[in-house]
Amino acid sequence: MKRGGLKIAIAVILILLAAVLSIKPLQSQLNLGLDLRGGAEVVLQAIPEDGTTVTTEDMEQLKEIMRKRVDAIGVSEPVIQLEGNDRIIIELAGVEDPDQAIEALGQTAKLEFRDSAGTLLLSGSDLKNAQGVSDNKGGGLISLEFTSEGAKKFGDATLRLVGQPIIIYLDGEVLINANVKEPILDGKAQIEGTYTLEEAILQAAILRGGALPIDVEVMAKRTVGPSLGSDSLQKSLYAGIIGMILLLIFIIAYYRLPGVIAAFSLIAYTVALFWIIAAVGVVLTLPGIAGFVLSIGMAVDANIIIYERVREELNNGKSLRAAISAGFKRATWTIVDSNVTTLLAAAVLFKFGTGSIQGFAVTLSIGIVLSMLTALVLTRYLLFWSADVSAFKKHIGLYVTGGAKNA
Repeated sequence: MKRGGLKIAIAVILILLAAVLSIKPLQSQLNLGLDLRGGAEVVLQAIPEDGTTVTTEDMEQLKEIMRKRVDAIGVSEPVIQLEGNDRIIIELAGVEDPDQAIEALGQTAKLEFRDSAGTLLLSGSDLKNAQGVSDNKGGGLISLEFTSEGAKKFGDATLRLVGQPIIIYLDGEVLINANVKEPILDGKAQIEGTYTLEEAILQAAILRGGALPIDVEVMAKRTVGPSLGSDSLQKSLYAGIIGMILLLIFIIAYYRLPGVIAAFSLIAYTVALFWIIAAVGVVLTLPGIAGFVLSIGMAVDANIIIYERVREELNNGKSLRAAISAGFKRATWTIVDSNVTTLLAAAVLFKFGTGSIQGFAVTLSIGIVLSMLTALVLTRYLLFWSADVSAFKKHIGLYVTGGAKNA
């Protein structure tokens, strides 16, 4: 192997060494899910009001509200599931203190509308929606919409309390204190004040999140350990490294010197994907790891498609540079088509899935986009660069049947 080819081989070895050495420090930066690092579990019991029963609709609404609360505080991929007819289980990854988990969930009391004497006028279940909107004066206001029953209650209250305040409480603390200017009978109201638009949007989000359909109380809280554990994660990482090395050996053995370029691209892709996942803060669960591994397999497929197309062009007698150009042109749409199809499937999983299913979709999507970039940009650049390397030209005959013309 001449000087140019030797440089490529040395570069691949250095990248491989850097990838192995980066695994340990990178592991501490990964945001692991509940199955890999444990967390906290909270069980909430629904408490029906006098003379009422807890309905399936109430529990589904409660589940959705809790999911929004968890998403709002930045706890990714929570496990939120119903148990029986009146309980809900919430598992939060990385939250070691169950009391901290309860606090992170937001307050579990219902939203309350009261008058100045403390009389309850409406509860959170009477609020249908709340939005922060612009007041066209550079500020913001909060737009409220009540349910049909809530609209009647609110209309009766505003008829009686013109010129007096209606105070909105969340967990016994005053959230908003607003004076009634005139009776509001259509179930829609606006709260004006000295809000900026951002403050109005935030307050509206709190109102929506606080609108629990039923009362709940904490029945149980505990710390849960990881179902896989750090030891299993480390073994999985080492298994992945071994699998990658075997894959690179196969590519290099089958494609010879061009395989070295493919190996370079794949290693660069794998390291970049790990760092992107760590930098973005994606919660890595076992399904997420599966998405990561699947995206690596698709990156390998992209390189194989490219090389087979280039091989066909070389066998047709084209020069090396012409074969590379034509091969990439033929391979590009095949790679893009297959990857876009997979991206659409990942989008569907993210839209309709929950928790770890969304994590799988996210890691798969990131990996697919990155694999297309490395295959169609990095590999293309390296192949054209290597076309001027004498060692590449010398060994290209081992890669094709019938040889090739000079570049």
